[in-house]
Amino acid sequence: MRNAKVAFAVAAVVGAMAPAAHAAQLGAELSAARFDDTWGAEAGVTYRVGLSRIYVAPTIGAFIYKGDNDRYYTQQLSNGTEVCRDSSNGQFAKKSRCNNVAAAPYARIEVGFTFPELFTIGGGARFTTKGQEVIPYGTIAIPIAPNVNLKANAGKDYYALGLTVGY
Repeated sequence: MRNAKVAFAVAAVVGAMAPAAHAAQLGAELSAARFDDTWGAEAGVTYRVGLSRIYVAPTIGAFIYKGDNDRYYTQQLSNGTEVCRDSSNGQFAKKSRCNNVAAAPYARIEVGFTFPELFTIGGGARFTTKGQEVIPYGTIAIPIAPNVNLKANAGKDYYALGLTVGY
């Protein structure tokens, strides 16, 4: 928990420095990700602060994945209607119970260097409530359109590949 407090404190300091920085931009990220042996998606918002070619980017978001609730399941009746059932007693249940989606918030802080029009390389630290640990990772981003990058992150038990928009 101490590491999470440090990560959030660093993100707050960087955000406070933004007005004095050379360039600051808000961005959004959407990635397919694998964390702690679970596949899912990451959706986040980042605030990138740049000083020349060096940047710092605090990010917050959610890791969205299939939850552990296997008690409810969807069944198709003979008339084609889909219903949700409780596997413990066979009774019908609300359709929302069959939606087995879970989300874990995350925070990241990233530092990197940009080679204009070629690629960006860097590293960071990621904290999420799923796993309760800070994970260092490396990152690389390649521009594919104006203000759109293809980005990959990799660390211990953490991999993500997706798009960033806005910087």
